[in-house]
Amino acid sequence: MRIFKDAGHLFRLAGLFAVGTLGFLAARSFIVPRSFGQYGHYRGAAIAEIAAHPIRFAGHQTCEACHADVAQTKAAGKHAQVNCEACHGPLAKHADDPSIDPGKPDTAVLCVRCHAASAAKPKDFPQVDAEQHAGGVPCQTCHQPHSPAIGAGETK
Repeated sequence: MRIFKDAGHLFRLAGLFAVGTLGFLAARSFIVPRSFGQYGHYRGAAIAEIAAHPIRFAGHQTCEACHADVAQTKAAGKHAQVNCEACHGPLAKHADDPSIDPGKPDTAVLCVRCHAASAAKPKDFPQVDAEQHAGGVPCQTCHQPHSPAIGAGETK
């Protein structure tokens, strides 16, 4: 007496499952890096790979060492806590070779990244509707970027 009338179907299904499992394990051995799991659920080699990337940011201390006058102006202004490279971008190449000109950022675009009017920002944070406030004119026309203040004749 046969226990299952169509036992062949079950054996084929079990064989298909076994082949799929072996295929998955084989593919996993090629896809998952060898260092995965070395430091928990991470790839151990990632630390060395990240350390091998070239340094792009110099840090505000490096900027302030050469640009003490700008650092002093910035320290007295509202941007005292904003690091140089937040606006100027990565400056490690300029710090290594001062003849490389990092260029001045376009303040008509840059300042709006932080100061665009938004209900999500605190009420005391300076916010502007750039088109109504300046009409596309760069912010540095009226404001000193390192120590911004309301210019002559402007209102809040």
